[in-house]
Amino acid sequence: MKQPISATIDKKLADWVNSQLKDNVKYRNKSHLIEIALQLLKKEEEKDKE
Repeated sequence: MKQPISATIDKKLADWVNSQLKDNVKYRNKSHLIEIALQLLKKEEEKDKE
């Protein structure tokens, strides 16, 4: 089950996010991009704990 969240981010980062969505190939939408990014961050942190 998906849970909505809200975040405030730096303008330059928001611009980068928007640029990543222009081709619609890698990410379906902002939520998809953010979910992938958080999964990668989580994976890295779990790897660092080992």
